[in-house]
Amino acid sequence: MLRVSHLSTPWRQSYDPAHHWLLSAAWAALPLFVLLVAMAILHIKGHLAALTALAATLIIALAIFQMPWHLALLATGLGAAYGLFPVCWIVFPVLFLYQLTVRAGRFALLQECLTGVTPDSRLQLLLIAFAFGAFFEGAGGFGAPVAVCGSILIGLGFAPLEAAGLSLLANTAPVAFGALGIPIVALHGVTGLDTLLLSRVIGRLLAPFCVLIPFWLIWAFAGFRAMMEVWPAILVAGASYGTTLLLVSTFHGPWLADIAASTITICALIAFFRFWKPKRILNPAQQEVMHVSSTVTTPSGAVIRRAVMPWAILALCVVFWGVPYFAQWLDTASSVRIPINGLHQMVLRTPPAVPLPAAEPAIFNLNLLSATGTGIFVAGILAGLFMGLKLRVLAEVFLETLISMRFAIITISALMAIGFLTRYCGMDATLGLALARTGIFYPFFGTLIGWLGTASTGSDTSSNVLFGSLQKLTAQQLGISPYLMTSANSTGGVMGKMIAPQSIVVATTATNQYGSEGIILRFVFLHSLALACLMGLLVSLVARWSPLTRIFLH
Repeated sequence: MLRVSHLSTPWRQSYDPAHHWLLSAAWAALPLFVLLVAMAILHIKGHLAALTALAATLIIALAIFQMPWHLALLATGLGAAYGLFPVCWIVFPVLFLYQLTVRAGRFALLQECLTGVTPDSRLQLLLIAFAFGAFFEGAGGFGAPVAVCGSILIGLGFAPLEAAGLSLLANTAPVAFGALGIPIVALHGVTGLDTLLLSRVIGRLLAPFCVLIPFWLIWAFAGFRAMMEVWPAILVAGASYGTTLLLVSTFHGPWLADIAASTITICALIAFFRFWKPKRILNPAQQEVMHVSSTVTTPSGAVIRRAVMPWAILALCVVFWGVPYFAQWLDTASSVRIPINGLHQMVLRTPPAVPLPAAEPAIFNLNLLSATGTGIFVAGILAGLFMGLKLRVLAEVFLETLISMRFAIITISALMAIGFLTRYCGMDATLGLALARTGIFYPFFGTLIGWLGTASTGSDTSSNVLFGSLQKLTAQQLGISPYLMTSANSTGGVMGKMIAPQSIVVATTATNQYGSEGIILRFVFLHSLALACLMGLLVSLVARWSPLTRIFLH
């Protein structure tokens, strides 16, 4: 076991190690630049690109930010452990369940049922990637919606890389209220701002994008003309989701916003598809399908029940595991919180990144029973047994899935190590403070802080924890509503979810396209940046135009 000499007092982070804010920010951004170049330009496989970026992060943390070597190693180890659990423990059970449905022949039945609901690929994309994806985001989050929806889309005939990229693009607006509102609850925790008011502002900022993103999704998939052919269905999806999200987030809070909005949207779309059909039916290759009525039949109730059963079990388990009382009971019964000796409260985050000096906690939460991945794994076991698979088959599929994920596990662990090392050495705050120097343009660039935070950490929750207090402090100094800027951190962050390396690796692994991360990153990057800039413009208008200020903040 490695022995290290501990510092007697916490190490203080420095946010301007190069003695010029712009140069310091450039050093802090270099690891992310290395990662993006390696994946998107040099086409290096994900695990090698992640390990290269991790090496660059370590060098900069030690040489530029003067982080003690044992703190750097401990932060790296903690991040890698977090990558294994809970992140990989979410991706693996989803793939395990998917492979079980394939082995039992239920995935082909699901494809038949969804084709019976609507044979048009654009409408299938709306129903699965947007509506069903939002449900899984609201119930569990942490990569589950991309993994599940990507797999289903492939079963319907979508190209694997296309299924991965479109699932990432669709999983944007729901992220702020994902996992039963955890990002907003975390934002309240670090800022002390009222949870319901935060929920209201975030819901109002996201409502227009709930309508916009389905149009954007179908346009990215099929082009403008094909999008306009199905605009009534897109409007039903966006309006149903956006209206419900706005009402629930305003009057109830963040906890059930995604689940309620996605459920209403799924029901609205299925009902709408019963009496409305587009003039042309396009298959996933965007080719017009002729004589659909003679080739597509509505499946029987028995077939629908058999096809939906494993996914219904998954939905029930994810929702059940997300019930606060049940999760707290499991936590109390089994959770083990492990302080990382030598790192826990040995890194001091200082003003202006935080209002007052604060020692960073470093605790690994081993909540095996209450973890979302455990709920998904239980769903996989139950579904396998209900589908009539023998225990020997379950074990074989378990091992096959584990082997297929070996490189993805390395990648995810390395990426999370980068995120944790960036946080503990202060690179994240250096980048945030650089953007905070933009003065009157801060509402726009402050939104991009959230985008950058989620893109680098893979989590809107993590972005809110890292930058929430910075947003509140800077907004108060500039005379801007702290509710607006802390909410902007979360709503800007949701646009960065699709380009987070962890999200991309989850998507490629779930769609059996590991090694193609660069292709997907190039596909989603401009969409992500454009949506983040649109959100920044909206936040800027709300901050500067009093009529909008009254609408969004009162």
